Amino acid sequence: MAINNPTKVITGANTRWSYANVWDPKSINGGPAKFSVSLIIPKDDAATVNKIKAAIQAAYEEGESKLKGNGKTVPPLKSIKTPLRDGDLERPDDAAYANSYFINANSSTAPGIVDADRQPILERSEVYSGVYGRASVNFYAFNTNGNKGIACGLNNLQKIRDGEPLGGKSRAEDDFASADDDDFLS
Repeated sequence: MAINNPTKVITGANTRWSYANVWDPKSINGGPAKFSVSLIIPKDDAATVNKIKAAIQAAYEEGESKLKGNGKTVPPLKSIKTPLRDGDLERPDDAAYANSYFINANSSTAPGIVDADRQPILERSEVYSGVYGRASVNFYAFNTNGNKGIACGLNNLQKIRDGEPLGGKSRAEDDFASADDDDFLS
């Protein structure tokens, strides 16, 4: 039985994963090591975009006392950092982010990763930057060292289909898929 959590979102199946650090945690700028992924959401996936906006609003309302901190008032939502970003504005030179929004999600614990049939994916090469899939994320308010905003936590991932690898690295399966093996034997 699912519990209705207004700050939790499952993205659409056309969400693309970039900077997928989902097997081993990585430290960013000397901070604690975390698992992370950038979720690229097509702007025409209105259902996912609207769910994310509603979850950000719910996290804002839920976290008002945290956002207020020692101040007299809660800062307006539009004046604080939020995780939903416009790829056309923030990554204009990266074609993967064109006509898309993106959110960076992270977690100190490893995400569960399953395939389209909800079977665990154990082979690391199956999950890479460029695959398409759904992500389970949650939004929450933060107030740390004067930085206030809404952040995105990474729960679980479901790979739906392969995509062109991002970052220029090809997969071994693709490099050796051709029938040019005849030269090898001569």
